[in-house]
Amino acid sequence: MQEAPDPDRFLLRRGKRWYYQRRVPGQFSHLDGRRFAKVSLKTGSLEIARLRRDQLAEADDQYWMALAAEAASPGGQGPTVRTALEHRYKAAIARAMAFGFSYAPAEPLAEGRSIAELMERIRTLEANADRSGDPRRADSEALLGGTPDPATGITVSEAFELYVSRIAFDDQFNKSQTQRRSWEKTKRTSIAYFIEQMGDLPLGEITRDKALEYRDWWMERMQPRAGDARPVAPNTANRHIGNIRSLLKRYHEHVGATDFEDPFRGFFFSGKTEARRASFSDDWVRTRILVPGLFDGLRLELRVLIYLLIETGARLSELVNLRAEDIRLGAGVPHIAIRPEQNRELKTEDSRREIPLVGVAEIAMRACPEGFAHYRDKSTLVSANLMKAFRQRNLLPSSDHVVYSFRHSFEDRMLEGGLDYGLRCALMGHKNNRPEYGIGGSLEYRGKELMKIAHPFEAGLFGGIRTPR
Repeated sequence: MQEAPDPDRFLLRRGKRWYYQRRVPGQFSHLDGRRFAKVSLKTGSLEIARLRRDQLAEADDQYWMALAAEAASPGGQGPTVRTALEHRYKAAIARAMAFGFSYAPAEPLAEGRSIAELMERIRTLEANADRSGDPRRADSEALLGGTPDPATGITVSEAFELYVSRIAFDDQFNKSQTQRRSWEKTKRTSIAYFIEQMGDLPLGEITRDKALEYRDWWMERMQPRAGDARPVAPNTANRHIGNIRSLLKRYHEHVGATDFEDPFRGFFFSGKTEARRASFSDDWVRTRILVPGLFDGLRLELRVLIYLLIETGARLSELVNLRAEDIRLGAGVPHIAIRPEQNRELKTEDSRREIPLVGVAEIAMRACPEGFAHYRDKSTLVSANLMKAFRQRNLLPSSDHVVYSFRHSFEDRMLEGGLDYGLRCALMGHKNNRPEYGIGGSLEYRGKELMKIAHPFEAGLFGGIRTPR
């Protein structure tokens, strides 16, 4: 069993005062001429001493890693140098905090702070000088703002690669490979738009003026002249601006910058566009789609998914990734469970739900009781195959209709069938804006309500599908 770290490590008491004293690790002794790092913590309180000790310990760790990175890259360029700059910057922030100050770059420090504060910083430097009376480099950088901002040396494209590989690791942790690719593709598109229009700028050069220029470019695309391309929707512009904003914010958080001011602050287009929300009518589904033999020749899993889409209202990605334990055909009320899993996340927390299998959905599901292993995490491929099958059979009433339209149809049928609002939210996986006092009703209740709107179908519909007894 690993022992807990000493709560008072690196602390030394002299009289009534506490000091931070730490031996320079052997692997860094050739880079740091000190044998010990020793600083007065200017307090007799053990609690305060521990807090300042933690900040100084972090500062030294970052400082030594910066020295090692600098030594490993004598050429002065490349990712190793950027790593060194990041460590130095984090070290300066932590060290300034340990001395009771906030870190600020030299020019803003000189312009925005009082003479009294500047003199106090200088006195602190003198009090912690080495034996020769010279301030230590690390202390000077921390208190007088001498550490180069790493954002001035890293471009948008370089920062984005760091964002994907390290900074946004937690954003991707629970995503499947397909979800990660989709997440990255969306972000990468936003970055490409910015670079194409503004250039691959160092992050430190993205000023308010540059941000305004980029915003104006999107504004022009939202109201093109006659004959130009189709106008961009406000939400599209907001998403792409938001992604470059997120990159800047997360990078500065990553390097520990406390004074970052978002150049895109306040940018948001509030205009609305008319969304095209197509759904299949009941008559269309019953007379054109629920037709025996219509999908003969189509792969079994694809046929089953069509009928599940019709009677569950679930998203295609949710159905494709059902596991065997999520398909509960032997329950009192046969149903499927939409749940998150390691390496695949749901769209929202409200998407977690149980949906009774009624009508055509129950019989179809019995044909694939173990799920859809062939199409797992391939909902885009399934969507493309189904769209092709529907076009070949002339099953799309308009150009606005897609496979997702079955979900809209399911929601419309529940509304027109008089199903309770809370139940509709529970079955769709939507957030219920009313106060929640339960779980949306039992499976028995849900099943009975869904049977009210289930489509009738002919027994011969499954002539080509073998269902287990």
